[in-house]
Amino acid sequence: MNQRGKVTINTLLKMKKRGEKIVMLTAYDYQMALLEDGAGVEMILVGDSLGMVVLGYENTLPVTVDDVVHHLKAVSRARPRAFLLGDMPFMSYQASVEDAVRNAGRLVKEGGAEAIKLEGGRRMESVIRAILDADIPVMGHIGLTPQSLHRFGGYKVQGKDAASAEKLIEEAKFLEEVGCFSMVLEGMPWPLAGKITKSLTIPTIGIGAGAGCDGQVLVINDMLGLLEEFAPKFVKRFGEFGKEITEAIKKYIDEVKNEKFPGSEHSYS
Repeated sequence: MNQRGKVTINTLLKMKKRGEKIVMLTAYDYQMALLEDGAGVEMILVGDSLGMVVLGYENTLPVTVDDVVHHLKAVSRARPRAFLLGDMPFMSYQASVEDAVRNAGRLVKEGGAEAIKLEGGRRMESVIRAILDADIPVMGHIGLTPQSLHRFGGYKVQGKDAASAEKLIEEAKFLEEVGCFSMVLEGMPWPLAGKITKSLTIPTIGIGAGAGCDGQVLVINDMLGLLEEFAPKFVKRFGEFGKEITEAIKKYIDEVKNEKFPGSEHSYS
């Protein structure tokens, strides 16, 4: 574990006050959690994005609580210094408050999450309050909320006109007032995200929301270039590991086919 000590909610709040940027990435397995934590990220999210980048679904909607718990278990076994969050998948909290608390509890009790993240603003008030009453920290998520893609008519930037921008500002202030310790701002104009960030005492984590947020999050597969066909504007590739992995596999195939591998150095006598 990093000798700087465990990242907690208090750590994140202090970083906000100091103006120190917070770095968050998704992880879905033990090995990636070790690598991210060793590199020094402050937050790791086991996101419902696993539905697309791990399980091969077209969107996040089919992801189940069991899916998230399974991957949380793997990530939590790395015992990360980073603060560990679990995503509440679609229909794990929308149907009833009881479902929401039970499922949030599973992410913490079974998966090892230290907090949960859920999408939506004021309409999620009863759910958020109940989860908080169960002593489970909640991270909000507003703007382009992927679980609402059918209502939005696709993945569309939110808050582009004055009325919708004002609504997002109100939603952000509500999430702070109700007790969220942080929130994701996704898919909104950067001036709006910056304005929201300055109006809050809790940290904002942006994705497709510009540099004015208190921190940034990306899906690890996107920033490493593991899925070459997926290239939205907000993603910067910090590596092209998809190509490198493909080349390594091709080299392995070639050496097996041409009887170059295994050599004597890889064989027992």
